[in-house]
Amino acid sequence: MKMGLVTAILDKCNYEEMIDTISGMGFECAEVACWPQGKAERRYAGVSHIDVARVLKDDDYAKHVLDYAKDHGITISSLAFYPNTMDGDLTKRKANVEHLKTVIKASAKLKVNMVTTFIGRDQNLNLEDNLKLVKKVWPPIIKLAESLKVKVAIENCPMLFGADQWPGGQNLMTSPRNWEEIFKILPSKYFGINYDPSHFVWQMIDYIKPIYQFKDKIFHVHYKDIKLFPDKLDKVGIMAYPLEYMSPKLPGLGDVNWSKFVSALTDIGYNGFTCIEVEDKAFEKTQEDVLKSIKLSKKYLEQYVI
Repeated sequence: MKMGLVTAILDKCNYEEMIDTISGMGFECAEVACWPQGKAERRYAGVSHIDVARVLKDDDYAKHVLDYAKDHGITISSLAFYPNTMDGDLTKRKANVEHLKTVIKASAKLKVNMVTTFIGRDQNLNLEDNLKLVKKVWPPIIKLAESLKVKVAIENCPMLFGADQWPGGQNLMTSPRNWEEIFKILPSKYFGINYDPSHFVWQMIDYIKPIYQFKDKIFHVHYKDIKLFPDKLDKVGIMAYPLEYMSPKLPGLGDVNWSKFVSALTDIGYNGFTCIEVEDKAFEKTQEDVLKSIKLSKKYLEQYVI
């Protein structure tokens, strides 16, 4: 397995500075943030280390992106863009889908051939109607990915944290059952999972069993942790906004059993990209804190992945 970093946390760095930073820390790969230029609708979003529209138009820029990473010993594991492609606002939906298609095309041109993203969800519709929406929105996206031989890996984050994402959240691929249903709708070898165990913790879902069931669909892996606060959960219950009873943490500072998780990945023979995703508010006061959080995460995980 190759260890890398989800680059969105380095939002104050340009592309070259980001590569310099993670190379200097000894990482092997990077899941590179590729939001539209100047767009930031939520925390950890809006970061653009690669201008994918420019990649498609400017061969010299595309070559520079690849050469700079290669010269610093970094492989780009995927181009990352996590929008709501099934937003109830049709204008936002169209813009998100179009940029995702641009990211897929850029991934092919850069020969990365992987895109990490969300499938999206209309948060005001029920599960059944959202599955119908998948049939409407996603076949053209997957057709494009297939034609360019780009794998699309969907992270299993519910995107349900506070009032603005209530009641249904903004990503449908949140559970093994939903995975089964969506894989029936989109039975493509280029469509799979960006596996993040932390989101299963607060949903009270076993985060080990699905590794075996969906071993052929795991294209990419995230290392992020979640800490549950039982006293808060006792007070508000699971129907509360999730951030009222849990918090994202650095790997090793939450409730994921990382030895069991990595062990399961080795059981299935996974030897692909695994990227640390830092979203811990305890390490965000200064840029020095951010860099420290990345180093701490890497140091902890190196007892399992080197």
